[in-house]
Amino acid sequence: MRFLLSNDDGYFAPGIAALAMALGEEGDALVCAPERDRSGASNSLTLDRPLQVRVAPSGFHYVNGTPTDCVHLAATGLMDELPDMVVSGINHGPNMGDDTIYSGTVAAATEGFLLGIPAMAISLASHNPQHFETAAKIARELVQRFKAKPLTGPILLNVNVPDLPYEQLRGIRITRLGRRHKSAPVIRSANPRGDTIWWVGPIGKVADASDGTDFAAVEAGYVSVTPLQIDLTNHTQLGQVETWLSHS
Repeated sequence: MRFLLSNDDGYFAPGIAALAMALGEEGDALVCAPERDRSGASNSLTLDRPLQVRVAPSGFHYVNGTPTDCVHLAATGLMDELPDMVVSGINHGPNMGDDTIYSGTVAAATEGFLLGIPAMAISLASHNPQHFETAAKIARELVQRFKAKPLTGPILLNVNVPDLPYEQLRGIRITRLGRRHKSAPVIRSANPRGDTIWWVGPIGKVADASDGTDFAAVEAGYVSVTPLQIDLTNHTQLGQVETWLSHS
């Protein structure tokens, strides 16, 4: 298999090195990742300036752009043909519930999906991650499953792995996305010159961690695998909005 690997933590992150080592055992892996941490970049593309690609001593390619830039550039420019799979990660921290909307890790996988390539986002669910080898092993096992029996149709999987030794994992659960409460208000401060500055507040606490959610699975020691789709249409409101417009 030919893999395209990316992330949002930067080409120097230990997570992508662990991922490249694990998937290098399953095929050829090209790494193309941002030159710096672009966490929270979501699906943004750089359209106001050209991009540059450089190669690190590790052989990893890095780009002065977003995770989406990296996958789009590599898949449609650097590679002679589309890869068999795009794998993004291993992220330093969870990407569950509403986090997936903002996540650059998930966005990199999404760009592969939008290009018609099976894609996975892999995250280690701890803000002080330690067990990258566990998440790398899970990524490799999922790839092996895909090689043995490919899933049909467009595939975009969001995978969150508890930050535990592999032997302590309780298994894998197929989950839906949970929900968070809205984030805290922005934080007002001042710089040394007295100018007002603003910091985005911390993420909200978990609002829905009920059975079946990614939050519940990871908390119980299971790997969470959530199939995602990119259809923002609210189909249940189509008739309501049509009626509303017809009476205006």
